[in-house]
Amino acid sequence: MSEVKIAAETRTEFGKGAARRIRREHKVPGVLYGHGAEPVHLTLPGHELLLALRTPNVLIALDIDGKGNELAIPKAVQRDPLKGFLEHVDLLLVQRGEKVTVEVPVHTEGELAPGGNLLEHVLNALPVEAEATHIPESVTVSVEGLEAGASVLAKDIELPSGVSLSVEEDAVVLQVLAAQAEETSGEGAEGEAAEGAEA
Repeated sequence: MSEVKIAAETRTEFGKGAARRIRREHKVPGVLYGHGAEPVHLTLPGHELLLALRTPNVLIALDIDGKGNELAIPKAVQRDPLKGFLEHVDLLLVQRGEKVTVEVPVHTEGELAPGGNLLEHVLNALPVEAEATHIPESVTVSVEGLEAGASVLAKDIELPSGVSLSVEEDAVVLQVLAAQAEETSGEGAEGEAAEGAEA
């Protein structure tokens, strides 16, 4: 997993007015917390942060006021609901070798068995525990040939070395739903009623 270096500045102004001023300068207000330390309020460059956050659970090497690097991962990101730009970010301080619990996106590959069945993502992201510097960007699950009624459990997903589940092994991650099952049964019931009326 690659590190992204971002220069950050500490900030002493708070509140909505200060946040608006920061965003007008194409920067993003943020807070760095963790390890029992006092939260550090930061101003981060908007474009670089946006690019970094395209990678889930990205590891960010923060150069705060030019005083050296702190490692962090994004914990909560607020975006404008209409325009999508970053409004605020919470960062969690981590150390090399430290284990953290994160949610990793679940990707699928392959085709379901013929029949127009639907694949439901019960969990879009899988909670796992991994070293902060070795968090997988995603996990991939094959759904090749799965039929209606089939499901993929958390324990069925192959995880990289050093990564463990942070959810019940029997938690359902994906399941295959029969296509239009309700409509088909409804049509059958109507047909039987019509036949009964004719008789």
